[in-house]
Amino acid sequence: MDYLNAATFFDWFVNNASYLFVFVFMVIESSFIPFPSEVVVPPAAYLAVQRGDMNVFMVVLVATAGAVVGALINYVIALLIGRPIVYAFANSRFGHACLIDKEKVEKAEKYFDRHGAVSTFIGRLIPAVRQLISIPAGLARMNVGVFCLFTALGALLWNAILGFLGWWLAQHVTLDELYEAVEKYNGYLTIAGLCILGFCVLYIAYSAFKTKKQTAR
Repeated sequence: MDYLNAATFFDWFVNNASYLFVFVFMVIESSFIPFPSEVVVPPAAYLAVQRGDMNVFMVVLVATAGAVVGALINYVIALLIGRPIVYAFANSRFGHACLIDKEKVEKAEKYFDRHGAVSTFIGRLIPAVRQLISIPAGLARMNVGVFCLFTALGALLWNAILGFLGWWLAQHVTLDELYEAVEKYNGYLTIAGLCILGFCVLYIAYSAFKTKKQTAR
């Protein structure tokens, strides 16, 4: 989504925000259609504080529910059609229009292979991987209950960060300044996600090393 379209959508969303639209657009964001959650959750949380017609915690929960549904769409599609068709789609013009290509799918698969089930949690925090991590989970026929659990936890953490940003901006900027403020902090959100990723990777590595050391004894 380019700057002009994002700004246009942002203005429309501010004027029409509701739990339903938060859910719908987060379903879209978590499927293979490119759509930034940063233009949905922060403004919804901001409006919840400013107008009082929504609740910040409910915004985060509804956004998380939408993210899980969207992720399940990718999971089921990958499960049903298999690897050859997934890669054929990634190499198609429509796939490229959705900002998906062979390299991105391969990256998501390698990431899933390295980190296993927990990658569905960590992957929700990483830009460009967030929307695609469900595909290798479906290809690997990961247990759907485990998939939903880890996806929900990762999405909840990410949406909580976005919701906190919206709440914080409601204390410091006007509605006219909101879009520019969200754009400004979008880079910081990416850094925050990568920091959380680093912490999780270190924890996993430490746990694996500890287990290996105990087994060696």
